[in-house]
Amino acid sequence: MHSSEERLENMRMIRDSASQFAPAGELGRVRGLRYKTPGFDIQVWREIASSGWVGLSLPEGQGGAGLGAAEYCALLEVFGAALLPEPFVSGVLAARLLDGERLTAQLAGERLLLPALQEEIGSLDTSEGLTRLRNGKVSGRKLCIPMAAAADGFLVSSPQGLALVEAKASGVNLEIVQTQDGGHFGHLHLDDAPAEVLPLQAQTLDDALDEATLGTAAYLLGVAEQAFALTLDYLRTRKQFGQTIGNFQALQHRAVDLKLQLALWRASLEAAAATCDVNAPASLRRAAVSRAKARAADAALLVTRHAVQLHGAIGYTDECDVGLYLRKAMTLANLYGSSDQHRRRYDACMPRLASA
Repeated sequence: MHSSEERLENMRMIRDSASQFAPAGELGRVRGLRYKTPGFDIQVWREIASSGWVGLSLPEGQGGAGLGAAEYCALLEVFGAALLPEPFVSGVLAARLLDGERLTAQLAGERLLLPALQEEIGSLDTSEGLTRLRNGKVSGRKLCIPMAAAADGFLVSSPQGLALVEAKASGVNLEIVQTQDGGHFGHLHLDDAPAEVLPLQAQTLDDALDEATLGTAAYLLGVAEQAFALTLDYLRTRKQFGQTIGNFQALQHRAVDLKLQLALWRASLEAAAATCDVNAPASLRRAAVSRAKARAADAALLVTRHAVQLHGAIGYTDECDVGLYLRKAMTLANLYGSSDQHRRRYDACMPRLASA
């Protein structure tokens, strides 16, 4: 385990490197990719992989960097501030479920496999019985796969195990549904599609989902903090009645409220990352991650909506960058579970903690 000073330095270097790769204030590429298929640049994905970021939190024995949840969240905050459209969180989640040559190809960016786990929108449960794996073929449906159009294949969960399905295989139909932010979700429909069963322990899938959930909360924090930064700049420069509107007390109070929301959110996220990094009992990790994601889902919408409102009429135009952050928050707030679902999971973990 690295010392606290080493970890802080690692996080600083990760943020600096990622900020150079994906600057928060340069949204030309993001705007150019909106409402197009596949909605992201596969070459940029390969550059992300070649930087070692896909394997940042994977053990060194599996080809990763062996860093922790805190470093992973630091990276995703930067990606959120830049509105990075590449499916980083789901790509890392898939890597967690792979081994051998498939993992090597995923980490190198040579192949892009994405997890196909949900059968209900926003569900936390991946064990529903609508997907069936029999005799090397899988049938059923999987919903809300982020940026699925460019995937080479999908890791499909079922009660019978995890199956690898090639995107171009027979019996595979991928429905593309555009999202508010200009990206898309893929709904995967499978009809006796040929599949390869992969070995997977339930605990591995649960841990990978928790990491993806925490990563989404970190990405959303980057989204909200950048929206808030844009708003502060606007309040300092926009003039009305002969003075900058940031001098108006009512707007100052609203800005302070948003700053408090961001501070509480960061504290919750950092506490959850620390809990994961010390290998706490599963119930404690689940509770911490759910607390962070529940706050992220609510605060992301609150902060970005107020950011748009504080920009006045211009904030509602597509040309104003702050609106892009609201759209991203609306798209991701319920991914890997809504705030209500995570509050319920948090409550379910608490009796275990009390009796421990």
